[in-house]
Amino acid sequence: MRYLLIMTTLFLLISCTQTTQEATYVEGKAFGTTYHIQYYSQENFEAQKGIDSVVEAVNQSVSTYIPNSDISKINEGDSNIIIDKIFRDVFVLSEKIHKQTNGYFDPTIGVLRNAYGFGEAKPLQKIDSTTLDSLMEYVGFDKVILTSENTIQKKHPQVYFDFNAIAKGYGIDLIGNYLEQNGITDYLIELGGEILTKGTNLSKQKPWTVGVESVNSDIDDRSYAETVSLTNRAMASSGNYRKFRVDSLTGKKYVHTINPLTGKAEQSDVTSATVIANTCAEADAYATSFMALGLDKSKKILKELSNVEAYLTYTDSLNQQKEFLTRGMQSKTSEN
Repeated sequence: MRYLLIMTTLFLLISCTQTTQEATYVEGKAFGTTYHIQYYSQENFEAQKGIDSVVEAVNQSVSTYIPNSDISKINEGDSNIIIDKIFRDVFVLSEKIHKQTNGYFDPTIGVLRNAYGFGEAKPLQKIDSTTLDSLMEYVGFDKVILTSENTIQKKHPQVYFDFNAIAKGYGIDLIGNYLEQNGITDYLIELGGEILTKGTNLSKQKPWTVGVESVNSDIDDRSYAETVSLTNRAMASSGNYRKFRVDSLTGKKYVHTINPLTGKAEQSDVTSATVIANTCAEADAYATSFMALGLDKSKKILKELSNVEAYLTYTDSLNQQKEFLTRGMQSKTSEN
């Protein structure tokens, strides 16, 4: 799974002397990272077992790291796989965001991801214009079709799906659904730096408060650029300042955000993107998109997106680090 710009929630542990409703904490591993969940419930139930079942279902459907998952079989050329609801939901949402971002969000970039060394295969030793032209033949959401029989048709067998920029967020949404099905109305899920909240922090009788990590934060001593209040909202981040690869032979730097229109793994002027949306899947996908879009194009798209807020850091023409916050994001940070 791709690495995101890490956002650590500012969990303030409940004092043992409190008389207010106490929170339950659940921790574990999922999607190649860890999760921390805080929720309030009057009833006891096997939350960890249910969460693990959700994670397993998502992995079996859309994880490229599992050889016998549905997506792996489809990537290998099996056109007879009947996809499940998870795959269908992720595909349909990806198609929507692909259109909204003018093609900058595209889960068919798998061949490029593998070529640059960010996937399951060894990177290509040489990536020149000729190589890119060849690879780009297999990139494009217009080259795949979801049929009425819930199968996937690909224009080229080599088209390789990669839902990593949306699947983790979708999995977090499903974990939230699982908690709600068990009567939980107030919770915070943090998984690999992505956040989903519902209700309020009952211990403090306030909205949930989370932190947006600074771009220059030390991985062993994290610092935060902003704190954000969230209620019934999700937040996800993406950034290239830690996740990149330098070719040992050429010294060329490749960032993990790939431009699906050019096929290049080059840094845009946006250095990090933090997005608030109604679902974690949407926040996840938009954050990735803004990294590839760059600042000006991201601003234009944000004006067209209702219920989506963003905090973008970028490098200006003088190579100075700057930040851009949508009006809604400004109000959320100013509350703290």
